[in-house]
Formats: sequence, C-alpha cells, structure tokens
Amino acid sequence: MVTARLNAGERSPWNARFWTGFVLSGLVLGLLVPLLNRWVAPDSPFAVPDYLVPLLGKYLCYAILALSLDLVWGYAGILSLGHGAFFALGGYCMGMYLMRQIGTRGVYGNAALPDFMVFLQYKELPWFWWGFDHFAYAAAMIMLVPGVFAFVFGWLAFRSRVTGVYLSIITQAMTYALWLAFFRNDMGFGGNNGLTDYKDILGWDVHLPETRLGLYLATVIGLGIAYLLCRFITVSKLGRVLLALRDAESRVRFLGYSTTHAKLFVFTVSAVLAGIAGALYVPQVGIINPSEFSPGNSIEVAIWVSVGGRGTLVGAAIGAVLVNLAKTWLTTAAPEIWLFFLGGLFVLTTLVFPRGIVGVFRQLPWPRRRPGAPLPIEAPIAAEKRI
Repeated sequence: MVTARLNAGERSPWNARFWTGFVLSGLVLGLLVPLLNRWVAPDSPFAVPDYLVPLLGKYLCYAILALSLDLVWGYAGILSLGHGAFFALGGYCMGMYLMRQIGTRGVYGNAALPDFMVFLQYKELPWFWWGFDHFAYAAAMIMLVPGVFAFVFGWLAFRSRVTGVYLSIITQAMTYALWLAFFRNDMGFGGNNGLTDYKDILGWDVHLPETRLGLYLATVIGLGIAYLLCRFITVSKLGRVLLALRDAESRVRFLGYSTTHAKLFVFTVSAVLAGIAGALYVPQVGIINPSEFSPGNSIEVAIWVSVGGRGTLVGAAIGAVLVNLAKTWLTTAAPEIWLFFLGGLFVLTTLVFPRGIVGVFRQLPWPRRRPGAPLPIEAPIAAEKRI
C-alpha cells in the first residue's frame, strides 16, 4: 500500500513536466506574439501585423469555449449542443457595457439611450440595462447570466434524468429559442443588427493597436486560468466521479453519489467559462448579434473538441485553433467547399481517429517510458483505479 501511494505521488498530474509545458505555452502565446507585433519591423517576415492580433485573440476565445464543452462532454458525457448560447449571453453582457460607454459619441448623440433604442423610439432605458455603465457590474453579469441560466436549465434536466441524445436535442432547442428571441427588436438587444460601433473599454480606444494587444493578452491569461480550473476539476475526486458517471451513471448512483449535483456543478462551471469566452470575444471582433446563438455554431464547437481529442482538454483547445485556422483560409480561398470540408472532417474524426489529434499523437511509437517517469494526463486516473 505504501509503495502504491508513492507511485501515485510520482504520477502527480501537477508534476514538473506539466508546469514546464504550461509555462512554455504561456511564454509563446503571451510573450512571443507581442514581441513579434511591437518590436519587429513591419516589413520583416517574422512580424505579426496589427490585424492578426485580434484574429489570434478570437481563436483563443474559441479555445476557451472548446475547453468548456470538453469539460462536460469529454469527462461527464454530457453532449451539450447549446454552448453557443452561453457564449453569446456572455458576449451580450460585454456588448451592453461597451454600448453604455459610447455616451454622446453615438449617431444621435443621446447619452441616455444607445442609438438603436433612439431609432426604435424607446422612451427610457430598459431595467435590464441598468448597471451596465460600470465594468464591475458587467463583469459580474458575464459570469452570473450564463451561470444562472445553466443552473436552472441543468437542474430541470438532470433532476428529471434526461440524458443522451434527448439532452443534446433539448440543449439545441434552447439555443434555437434564444436565437429567435434575440432577433426581435422589442427584446431590447438591437434585433438582427445586434450591438456594435463600440468606442472604448475601460477608457481605452478599442481600435488602437495597443488596446487590441491588451485584449489579446487578457485572453491568453483567461485561457490559462480556464485550463488550470478544468484540469483541477478533472484530476480531482470529482473528476473521477464524472468519468464514472460518463461510463456507468446507474452504478455511480447505486454507490450513493449524487449524480445530479455532480453534473449540475460541472455544467454550471462550463457555462460560466463559455460566457467569459464570449465576453473576451466581443471587443476583439467589434460586434455581437443573434447569429452567435445559431445552433450550427454549437455543433461546430463539438467538432472542434472531437477533432482535437475529447477528454484531453489540450486537444479541445488545439482543435478549436486548427479548425478555425482552416476556416479562415478556406472561406477566403474556396468558400463554397468549407461546409463540405467541415462535415468530412467530422466523419473522418469519427471513423478513422476517434481519439482526435491528441489521441493519434499519443499512439505514435515514442520511446518507452522509463520507470518512475510521469504518465500522460489520463494515467493518474487509471493508476488510481488499479490501486
């Protein structure tokens, strides 16, 4: 038993190997990109142009969104096809704050109402817009709105023991209903046009290269914190319970664990992470509209996770970045084949390499592990089961 505990300690998921990879990744994303953008001559082949910085930031926002879905799908077996809704809700909260910062600089010069409300002849600011003049309030709403929405939805669904494809359909119906609702002008969110024409954030002009670089760095930090949080959950005792209920929920319930509470907790945390990703996304792309609620967007997130490697966290982030890089290139070079490529990629992932890119990488004939060397990410869980 003592030997087993020592071996388990050697295989700690927070070992030096993990922290080395984490720090190196952070340095590449958080230090190399700013250096190539600000201190390399623009005509250099190694320079990162100003227009690429928000594009890279957008990819990292998608990586956070993919992490949030992998947390519930890869580890708890909950295939949510509505995570785009939580992403959009967080984005709308940030958009409302940015709209309130415009003040008299809008088209109509009305400090009390955003331009679209003046155009639609609103007499006063709706009650749900109160408080969005302040960043602290907006930041709280970015987490609370998607979190509370997910908590209520999850409590109703998990308490009724809705699982599998039925839960996936319900989550997709949820985001479709929100999509239709936010299209309405009388909802007070700009209708089809959404919220745009932002001026500044925390007093900084959102169009300046320095501000865009700052938003990019904030996204890098957000991605790092999101990854650490997801890893902390998945390697904990709760993570083992999630894996168990993913594979045999009825047995976990028979052993006395509250599967409802476990799924509700992880689903709510996942929604909060998706909302934060949406909030970081909006000032970098400059607009939020109901198209972000499109059910197709949520399905696309599932494809990112599947391509990168479900249940690996790292793979989810890698899949999000690589698929969106391909999307950016293909929609410019050959826009008519993008959807065929995306569908083919999902089929290929399902039939040929179901473990995704990370799974294929781990199956390569690497040198055999030395005794006492750290195991891969999933290994501590398997080792714990053997012990």
